[in-house]
Amino acid sequence: MFSFFKKTAPAPVPDEAPTLLPEGWVTKPASPPPPPAAPEPVAPPVAAPQAPVPAAPAPALPVALPPRALEPAAAPRQSWMERLRAGLRKTGGSIAGVFTGTQIDDQLYEELEEALLMADAGVKATQFLLDDLKRRVKDARASDPQAVRGLLIDALTELLSPLERGLEVGRHTPTVMMVVGVNGAGKTTSIGKLTRHLAEADQKVLLAAADTFRAAAREQLGVWADRAKVEIVSQEGGDPAAVSFDAVNAGRARGADVVIADTAGRLPTQLHLMEELKKIKRVINKAQEGAPHEVLLVVDGNTGQNALNQVKAFDETLGLTGLIVTKLDGTAKGGVLAAIARERPVPVYFIGVGEKLEDLETFSAREFARALLE
Repeated sequence: MFSFFKKTAPAPVPDEAPTLLPEGWVTKPASPPPPPAAPEPVAPPVAAPQAPVPAAPAPALPVALPPRALEPAAAPRQSWMERLRAGLRKTGGSIAGVFTGTQIDDQLYEELEEALLMADAGVKATQFLLDDLKRRVKDARASDPQAVRGLLIDALTELLSPLERGLEVGRHTPTVMMVVGVNGAGKTTSIGKLTRHLAEADQKVLLAAADTFRAAAREQLGVWADRAKVEIVSQEGGDPAAVSFDAVNAGRARGADVVIADTAGRLPTQLHLMEELKKIKRVINKAQEGAPHEVLLVVDGNTGQNALNQVKAFDETLGLTGLIVTKLDGTAKGGVLAAIARERPVPVYFIGVGEKLEDLETFSAREFARALLE
């Protein structure tokens, strides 16, 4: 998706508000003003009757390097749509099957309600979608079930639109991200994929292995750091908050663009561990005022309504800024995004439908609705 990361010394980037790129991965700082013109060389006075003294050469001026180009290569969204459709087939199959009949009647709406509930869209989102769909059908005077499916795509897109927001990088130096989630959600793998994408977009990334309870987590994160050619701060058996504190300070000293702290997986019911997450957040703020700038929750799409409960619990404890929804290719419960949009609309920055690097992509409400129902 992006050109391979080159380990070159980054040029200074002006401290201005960033601009989101179309794909939403990274930001592009504004260009700095051009350097001042070189002054005209002035010849020293000539004393008579001596021979004229040649003019002194103009003093060398510092060279102002242009800001780093963060434009990614054009990503083929069509191939992503094909993978997304394949990944959502288990979820969308039962919903799309409702529209194979020939009539628009109460039975169609009843079957659609059942399919949405089975997809874990939740009672509130399901009722909202049904009411909205009936209104759209009436306004459009639709008489074909296939036309109703198109109207459902529009209704679902509108419901999911508040979740569609790009991850912003570049407003803070460094941008500090704290990543949380339960065990097995794909947290460390998602960090690795995100790191690789950012590094290939010429962002200098530093990782903090703050999951000090599981040795495999540090090793796994280290593998991703090697692949992306980024630095990692790690302490065997160290305090997670201390590791995060050291990583933020190291990121500031080394000129990192992004610092990502991986934390230990835990259930929201483990109150003492949730308190530790709050401690990590407080300590990061001591290392850099205003940090962490992003608190990202990684949720497993397979967990359905439990994913919504996780979003609520972590949001109440930490104040989430975004979600990464993984493993949508292995579940028939992808409708949980509708439940999240209706009950706790935390932005979904990325969704994943596989293990490959390109299987983590930015979330688009329209793309998701089309992949689910077409």
